[in-house]
Order: sequence, then C-alpha cells, then structure tokens
Amino acid sequence: MTNREGHPDAADRVRLREITLDDVDLVDAWQADPVATGEFNDFGGESRTIRPGVEEGRMLHENGGMLIVERLEDGEPIGTVGWHRVHYGPNDLSRAWNIGISLVPEARGHGYGVEAQRQAADYLFTTTDANRVEASTDIENLPEQRALDKAGFVREGINRGAQWRAGAHHDLVVYSRLRGDA
Repeated sequence: MTNREGHPDAADRVRLREITLDDVDLVDAWQADPVATGEFNDFGGESRTIRPGVEEGRMLHENGGMLIVERLEDGEPIGTVGWHRVHYGPNDLSRAWNIGISLVPEARGHGYGVEAQRQAADYLFTTTDANRVEASTDIENLPEQRALDKAGFVREGINRGAQWRAGAHHDLVVYSRLRGDA
C-alpha cells in the first residue's frame, strides 16, 4: 500500500512513477505492439508518441495522466497506468477518475496489476478531492476482474455495448472504489 506521500510501503512489489524522457521509446514501443498492449487494449488506429507530452510536462494534468508501473525488485518498467476525468453532474464534486492499466505480457498474472491499480486509486484520492475512482474491463477479461476485486474495487454492473474495440462493440464490467471504502 502507498503511504500518504504516495511512496510504496515495504510490502509492495511495484511503484508508480512519473514517465521520463528515458522511458519514451519503451512506452512508445509498448503502445505500438499489439502483443504488449494485449487483446483487451486493441483500439485500432495509429499509435502516437508520448514524447511531446513528456517534454512539455503534460503527462500529469487536471483531466488525466499516465505513470510507469515499475517493479521494485529490479527497477524494471513493466507497464503503465493511466486515468481520465469523467463527470456525473455539472459541478466539480460530481467528477470521478476512470483508470486503466497495461502490463507487458511477462508481468501479467503475478499480482503486479492488483498493486498498481490500488496504488493508482490511492494516489488519486491523495492528490485530488474526487470521491470516486472507477475502472471498467471487457466482460471476458476475467483476470482483470479478479485484479480489480483484489485491489479493493467493487463490481457495480455491466455497461452493455459501451466500448468499440477490435472492430466491434463490447460489454464492460464496471468497478469502483470510493474515498470512504476500507
């Protein structure tokens, strides 16, 4: 678990950190590789470089952000976690964050995603006044559903046909954590 300053506790095996210029080529390569992004992150279209965002300090901003997931054991970057703002009403207190994760294939299935998504929610609760952090995943992505459960997210329901991906609309399972959740 991360402490109030956003640093990982001793029991964690990953940490979230800002993306640096040294990471740009690696993250760009991940985003361009369908094997690295995985079947549930196939949104088509051309991949774009994150270089301008990193150079201009725009990877963390008021409407979203992206951080590197780094394995603490060896300092190896193993993926990214990102978020964007969603609204449930016209005022700022009705906003929430929607998070997403992408881990390289060899890092999947080891619990790193559980830790990274828990840390992402903790980070957003620590650095913003949002009451809700949510995530959604393809109804067939059972490993991600298990990871969200283990990260303390609550399954809320299904958004039918909500996501256009891989040439078709897909149902999404919606999860959330609220600021007051244990």
